[in-house]
Amino acid sequence: MPDKLETYGRIVDAGVVAVMRGIDPDDAVPVAEALYEGGVEALEITVDAPRATEMIADVDRALADTDAVVGAGTVLDEAMAVNVIEAGADYLLAPHFDRGMVEACNRYGKVAIPGVATPTEAVRAAEAGADMLKVFPASDLGPGYISAIQGPLGQLPIVATGGVSPDNVADFFAAGAAAVGAGSAMIDYDAIDRGDMAGVREHAATFAEAVDEARS
Repeated sequence: MPDKLETYGRIVDAGVVAVMRGIDPDDAVPVAEALYEGGVEALEITVDAPRATEMIADVDRALADTDAVVGAGTVLDEAMAVNVIEAGADYLLAPHFDRGMVEACNRYGKVAIPGVATPTEAVRAAEAGADMLKVFPASDLGPGYISAIQGPLGQLPIVATGGVSPDNVADFFAAGAAAVGAGSAMIDYDAIDRGDMAGVREHAATFAEAVDEARS
């Protein structure tokens, strides 16, 4: 299991986090493996799904011998944070800022990425000890907001999430995002329903290639 600094580095190096939302628990491992094979090293399993902690633990075990990092998303409070950390999550994300979630990450040596949509939320998250800031929803706030918030908070890398696609990902990196998060734009749910993990892999590879091109 990577330490906090290593996890942070892998997220920044990867440049993209795959948001695994609404995945059937039985599909979690094959989908995660397909995403990883497609070039996506940072995987986020959202906890608003049945058996989420089981999925985190299963994916963490399956990819233990790789350089993938497995995180938990939609972590709303401290209690949820502790549960997913115990399941094996290396980093935690939320759609909002919750001080208890950030403090739990700091206590257990995990990367905290709370969601922010205003300068006040961003400052409070920074003061609580957040490691990165999740700007959400990125498509509504726009790339311009990324560059604007970097003025007072440039020391905290930003993960732009929500509505990011291969068509606009370059704009978010140009604005200063350290990484982006993507769900349906990266994960081919129709292919999952067909059991077509090669299709999942190829779809993810297209997004990963767009990220590499945007950052090159």
